[in-house]
Amino acid sequence: MKKIFFYVGCLVLLALSGSACSGQGKANKADTADSTEVSVDSVAADSTGYIVKVGEMAPDFTITLTDGKQLTLSELRGKVVMLQFTASWCGVCRKEMPFIEKDIWLKNKNNPDFALIGIDRDEPLDKVLAFAKSTGVTYPLGLDPGADIFAKYALRESGITRNVLIDRDGKIVKLTRLYNEEEFSSLVAKINEMLAGK
Repeated sequence: MKKIFFYVGCLVLLALSGSACSGQGKANKADTADSTEVSVDSVAADSTGYIVKVGEMAPDFTITLTDGKQLTLSELRGKVVMLQFTASWCGVCRKEMPFIEKDIWLKNKNNPDFALIGIDRDEPLDKVLAFAKSTGVTYPLGLDPGADIFAKYALRESGITRNVLIDRDGKIVKLTRLYNEEEFSSLVAKINEMLAGK
Protein backbone atom coordinates (compact mmCIF):
# COMPACT_ATOMS: atom_id res chain seq x y z
CA MET A 1 0.00 0.00 0.00
CA LYS A 2 2.86 2.38 0.84
CA LYS A 3 4.39 1.70 -2.59
CA ILE A 4 1.15 2.70 -4.31
CA PHE A 5 1.05 6.02 -2.42
CA PHE A 6 4.71 6.60 -3.27
CA TYR A 7 4.13 6.01 -7.01
CA VAL A 8 1.00 8.18 -7.04
CA GLY A 9 2.94 10.94 -5.28
CA CYS A 10 5.75 10.70 -7.84
CA LEU A 11 3.26 10.90 -10.72
CA VAL A 12 1.65 14.01 -9.22
CA LEU A 13 5.07 15.67 -8.85
CA LEU A 14 5.96 14.79 -12.44
CA ALA A 15 2.67 16.21 -13.71
CA LEU A 16 3.20 19.45 -11.79
CA SER A 17 6.79 19.90 -12.96
CA GLY A 18 5.84 19.20 -16.57
CA SER A 19 3.19 21.92 -16.55
CA ALA A 20 5.66 24.79 -16.04
CA CYS A 21 6.00 25.49 -19.75
CA SER A 22 2.27 25.39 -20.39
CA GLY A 23 1.51 27.76 -17.54
CA GLN A 24 -0.58 25.25 -15.61
CA GLY A 25 1.78 25.22 -12.62
CA LYS A 26 0.58 26.84 -9.42
CA ALA A 27 2.01 30.24 -8.51
CA ASN A 28 2.10 31.55 -4.96
CA LYS A 29 1.07 35.16 -4.47
CA ALA A 30 2.59 37.38 -1.85
CA ASP A 31 0.07 39.53 0.01
CA THR A 32 2.49 42.31 0.85
CA ALA A 33 2.53 45.87 -0.49
CA ASP A 34 4.54 46.96 -3.53
CA SER A 35 8.21 47.70 -2.96
CA THR A 36 10.98 49.08 -5.14
CA GLU A 37 12.96 45.92 -4.53
CA VAL A 38 11.85 43.05 -6.71
CA SER A 39 11.69 39.77 -4.82
CA VAL A 40 9.11 37.06 -4.37
CA ASP A 41 8.69 38.10 -0.74
CA SER A 42 7.97 41.77 -1.42
CA VAL A 43 5.92 41.88 -4.63
CA ALA A 44 2.64 40.20 -5.50
CA ALA A 45 2.57 38.21 -8.72
CA ASP A 46 0.00 38.73 -11.44
CA SER A 47 -2.14 35.88 -12.78
CA THR A 48 0.65 34.75 -15.13
CA GLY A 49 3.35 34.73 -12.44
CA TYR A 50 5.06 38.02 -13.32
CA ILE A 51 6.31 40.00 -10.31
CA VAL A 52 7.23 43.02 -12.45
CA LYS A 53 4.76 45.41 -14.05
CA VAL A 54 4.59 47.56 -17.17
CA GLY A 55 5.97 51.01 -16.31
CA GLU A 56 8.50 49.72 -13.76
CA MET A 57 12.26 49.74 -14.24
CA ALA A 58 13.45 46.37 -15.51
CA PRO A 59 15.47 44.59 -12.80
CA ASP A 60 19.16 44.71 -13.65
CA PHE A 61 21.31 41.61 -14.10
CA THR A 62 24.53 40.40 -15.66
CA ILE A 63 24.38 37.35 -17.90
CA THR A 64 27.03 35.16 -19.54
CA LEU A 65 26.22 34.51 -23.20
CA THR A 66 26.96 31.21 -24.94
CA ASP A 67 30.07 32.77 -26.54
CA GLY A 68 31.47 33.53 -23.05
CA LYS A 69 30.87 37.29 -23.19
CA GLN A 70 29.15 38.95 -20.25
CA LEU A 71 26.38 41.47 -20.69
CA THR A 72 24.69 43.73 -18.13
CA LEU A 73 21.16 44.92 -18.86
CA SER A 74 21.72 48.48 -17.58
CA GLU A 75 24.59 48.89 -20.07
CA LEU A 76 21.98 48.65 -22.85
CA ARG A 77 20.22 51.89 -21.83
CA GLY A 78 19.41 53.93 -24.92
CA LYS A 79 18.37 50.78 -26.80
CA VAL A 80 15.05 49.00 -27.18
CA VAL A 81 15.66 45.64 -25.46
CA MET A 82 13.71 42.40 -25.67
CA LEU A 83 14.30 39.60 -23.18
CA GLN A 84 13.03 36.13 -24.03
CA PHE A 85 12.91 33.58 -21.20
CA THR A 86 13.20 30.09 -22.63
CA ALA A 87 14.42 26.50 -22.12
CA SER A 88 14.97 23.47 -24.34
CA TRP A 89 12.29 21.40 -22.58
CA CYS A 90 9.59 23.99 -23.32
CA GLY A 91 7.52 23.04 -26.38
CA VAL A 92 5.89 26.47 -26.59
CA CYS A 93 9.34 28.09 -26.61
CA ARG A 94 10.38 25.86 -29.51
CA LYS A 95 7.25 26.94 -31.38
CA GLU A 96 7.81 30.66 -30.72
CA MET A 97 11.57 30.96 -31.25
CA PRO A 98 11.60 30.63 -35.06
CA PHE A 99 9.09 33.52 -35.18
CA ILE A 100 11.30 35.62 -32.90
CA GLU A 101 14.22 34.81 -35.22
CA LYS A 102 12.35 35.65 -38.44
CA ASP A 103 10.04 38.50 -37.43
CA ILE A 104 12.16 40.29 -34.82
CA TRP A 105 15.85 39.33 -34.83
CA LEU A 106 16.60 39.10 -38.56
CA LYS A 107 14.74 42.36 -39.21
CA ASN A 108 16.46 44.31 -36.42
CA LYS A 109 19.81 42.65 -35.66
CA ASN A 110 21.77 45.33 -37.55
CA ASN A 111 19.93 48.17 -35.84
CA PRO A 112 22.28 49.70 -33.22
CA ASP A 113 19.21 50.79 -31.22
CA PHE A 114 17.96 47.23 -30.65
CA ALA A 115 19.08 44.30 -28.48
CA LEU A 116 17.56 40.84 -28.05
CA ILE A 117 18.69 38.35 -25.43
CA GLY A 118 17.37 34.83 -25.03
CA ILE A 119 17.72 33.79 -21.38
CA ASP A 120 17.85 30.01 -21.02
CA ARG A 121 16.46 28.83 -17.73
CA ASP A 122 18.83 26.69 -15.68
CA GLU A 123 20.49 24.56 -18.38
CA PRO A 124 24.19 23.89 -19.08
CA LEU A 125 26.06 25.45 -22.00
CA ASP A 126 26.15 22.32 -24.17
CA LYS A 127 22.38 21.91 -23.91
CA VAL A 128 21.76 25.60 -24.73
CA LEU A 129 24.03 25.40 -27.79
CA ALA A 130 22.21 22.27 -29.00
CA PHE A 131 18.88 24.02 -28.36
CA ALA A 132 19.88 27.03 -30.48
CA LYS A 133 20.97 24.72 -33.29
CA SER A 134 17.77 22.65 -33.20
CA THR A 135 15.52 25.72 -33.27
CA GLY A 136 17.62 27.51 -35.89
CA VAL A 137 17.97 30.72 -33.89
CA THR A 138 20.99 32.98 -34.26
CA TYR A 139 20.12 35.65 -31.69
CA PRO A 140 22.22 35.77 -28.51
CA LEU A 141 21.37 33.23 -25.82
CA GLY A 142 22.60 33.47 -22.26
CA LEU A 143 22.75 31.13 -19.28
CA ASP A 144 20.60 31.54 -16.19
CA PRO A 145 21.88 29.02 -13.62
CA GLY A 146 19.31 28.38 -10.91
CA ALA A 147 16.84 30.62 -12.80
CA ASP A 148 18.09 33.56 -10.72
CA ILE A 149 17.55 36.12 -13.49
CA PHE A 150 14.12 34.67 -14.23
CA ALA A 151 13.25 35.05 -10.54
CA LYS A 152 13.79 38.83 -10.79
CA TYR A 153 10.89 38.97 -13.26
CA ALA A 154 8.52 36.15 -12.31
CA LEU A 155 7.89 33.66 -9.55
CA ARG A 156 10.66 31.08 -9.75
CA GLU A 157 8.20 28.18 -10.05
CA SER A 158 6.08 29.82 -12.76
CA GLY A 159 6.37 28.80 -16.39
CA ILE A 160 7.90 30.04 -19.60
CA THR A 161 7.97 31.18 -22.47
CA ARG A 162 7.95 34.89 -21.57
CA ASN A 163 9.01 38.05 -23.38
CA VAL A 164 9.81 41.35 -21.70
CA LEU A 165 10.09 44.49 -23.83
CA ILE A 166 12.10 47.36 -22.34
CA ASP A 167 12.31 50.94 -23.56
CA ARG A 168 15.41 53.11 -23.98
CA ASP A 169 15.09 54.38 -20.39
CA GLY A 170 15.10 50.86 -18.95
CA LYS A 171 11.36 50.70 -18.25
CA ILE A 172 9.17 47.70 -19.04
CA VAL A 173 6.64 48.46 -21.79
CA LYS A 174 5.24 45.00 -22.59
CA LEU A 175 5.05 41.56 -20.96
CA THR A 176 3.96 38.42 -22.82
CA ARG A 177 3.37 34.84 -21.67
CA LEU A 178 3.20 31.70 -23.82
CA TYR A 179 2.79 32.03 -27.60
CA ASN A 180 -0.30 33.62 -29.06
CA GLU A 181 -0.25 34.89 -32.67
CA GLU A 182 -2.20 38.05 -31.90
CA GLU A 183 -0.10 38.92 -28.85
CA PHE A 184 3.10 38.15 -30.74
CA SER A 185 2.01 40.41 -33.62
CA SER A 186 1.37 43.21 -31.12
CA LEU A 187 4.88 42.66 -29.68
CA VAL A 188 6.42 42.94 -33.16
CA ALA A 189 4.36 46.06 -33.86
CA LYS A 190 5.43 47.65 -30.56
CA ILE A 191 9.11 46.99 -31.31
CA ASN A 192 8.74 48.50 -34.80
CA GLU A 193 6.95 51.54 -33.35
CA MET A 194 9.60 52.09 -30.67
CA LEU A 195 12.46 51.78 -33.15
CA ALA A 196 10.78 54.13 -35.63
CA GLY A 197 10.06 56.75 -32.96
CA LYS A 198 13.67 57.58 -32.13
